Amino acid sequence: MRPLRIWLFTDTFLPDQNGIVTSVSLLSDELRAQGHHVDVVAPDFPEHIDTRPDVMRVDSLRYMFLPTYRLAWPTRRDFTHRYDVIHTHTPLTLGLSGARLARKWDIPHVATYHTHIEAYTHYVPGATALQRHTGVVTKVMALHYGKADAVITPTAGMMDVLNAMKVRNPVVIPTSIDPRALNAAPAVQNPWPAGKRRLLSVGRLAREKRFDHVLDTLAGLSDAHLVILGEGPERDHLEAHAARIGVADRVTFLGVRPWTEIGAYYRLAELFVFASDTETQGLVLQEAQLMGVPVVAVGARGTLSGVAHERSGYLVAPGDVNALTHYSREILTDPDLWARLSAGARSFGSSTTPHGVAQRVLDVYSHVLGMPRAVAFQDDLSGHPRSSLAYDQ
Repeated sequence: MRPLRIWLFTDTFLPDQNGIVTSVSLLSDELRAQGHHVDVVAPDFPEHIDTRPDVMRVDSLRYMFLPTYRLAWPTRRDFTHRYDVIHTHTPLTLGLSGARLARKWDIPHVATYHTHIEAYTHYVPGATALQRHTGVVTKVMALHYGKADAVITPTAGMMDVLNAMKVRNPVVIPTSIDPRALNAAPAVQNPWPAGKRRLLSVGRLAREKRFDHVLDTLAGLSDAHLVILGEGPERDHLEAHAARIGVADRVTFLGVRPWTEIGAYYRLAELFVFASDTETQGLVLQEAQLMGVPVVAVGARGTLSGVAHERSGYLVAPGDVNALTHYSREILTDPDLWARLSAGARSFGSSTTPHGVAQRVLDVYSHVLGMPRAVAFQDDLSGHPRSSLAYDQ
């Protein structure tokens, strides 16, 4: 394949830390390592200084209803160089701009469906009620993704969502995790008190992530201490909830930690607990398992493919705190079970690599550009078996 000029458009990027940021960063790194020219188009963060060579920042404003988020407003002057393909990773202002630019230049538009937007309407006043009565958000998403030349999604569960929107021929390509960055994390001060079982949860502290259910699980594990990595608009509410249910002294909110340190917290943890039911994949599940940490998580949509049930951990129905507590206790009190699940987690978590994922994405680019394919393009789900659990159906 000849070297390509590729634009990756995303409405969220560094210094934010989330699954989309990880996905875009690793994809750009690997594509550039393979000789392609890649630019990441992302919102400007006034106090952030970029150290990456591949980032193009667009002027942005703080979103009043979610202060950590910024909305970028590109102009024609921002885009002067022509590229071979545009790959959008979000369906907001920059993602929509990328799609319009692809149509204007008559070049292929590839879109990745990272986020089940309908689950996030509470961040726009009135949007939840409007979606409930009219389905307008689903219709807009169907229009956006339906116009793309190819659509990628990380799990079979999310492909079902795209199929329901009648999006043509989506392909499943999991997001990769780079084990080198996790394994290279330097030692950190242990945040867990001595003698306590070490529970970990990671993510943005937002309503849809259901950290309240993680705290409720902690309440049923008297010998455990929970560490939460992440920040977000629900932190005050979660701290109040922890006090209300009597676990405030057994939970530590560490906030956002540098990406280079995250692996050290996984190394120290005994169990990863995750209660979100809106994930397209749940990259933190993959990170935990890659580091050998068994997982107890809600099985819904993307997470149904994110844990090997009974081999790397357990999946439970959304909202089932009793099951979260039961499986957590079972793992923590049975050393043989913990060892078996830890080995299974490490094996399952290492099933994708940045190089392999980039090759499959390049194959999609080749397909839409009408070029010879570098690897066999798969439209089926081989290698991505569906979980037999179907809690969200």
